[in-house]
Amino acid sequence: MYKTYYPKAGEIDRKWYVADAEGQNLGRFAARVAHFLLGKHKPTFTPGVEIGDYVVIVNAERVTVTGTRTSTKLDTKIYNSHSGFPGGLKSVSLRDQLKDHPDRALRNAIWGMLPHNKMGRALLKRLKIYAGPNHPHGLQNPEPLK
Repeated sequence: MYKTYYPKAGEIDRKWYVADAEGQNLGRFAARVAHFLLGKHKPTFTPGVEIGDYVVIVNAERVTVTGTRTSTKLDTKIYNSHSGFPGGLKSVSLRDQLKDHPDRALRNAIWGMLPHNKMGRALLKRLKIYAGPNHPHGLQNPEPLK
């Protein structure tokens, strides 16, 4: 009879990775980062267990957008948020989001590829996004994301 391996909390080894978003496509880059946050690159991956690593993203303001609607996608892709009060809907286009808060555009894309539950919210806390090339996580000795 085979026994199912279930990683314990003490057995999980978390590494730090740094990913450069300069010139990367938004969706493909987000999928690769979500892969590392979930821990799918590890041989001990188990669904439902927080086994992923920390990911630091730099140059978030230089991410690109491609696709069939590339010329209009920056204006037609809309991010909506609602305050919960009547008339509290705020809409921001992808062009404005990348200009004003590029970290939010990447965070929304990555969040869409993670589980939408308590585990997904915990995984998202291990994601650090910076618009420029500098980040304060040098003491952790992050490796480049492959």
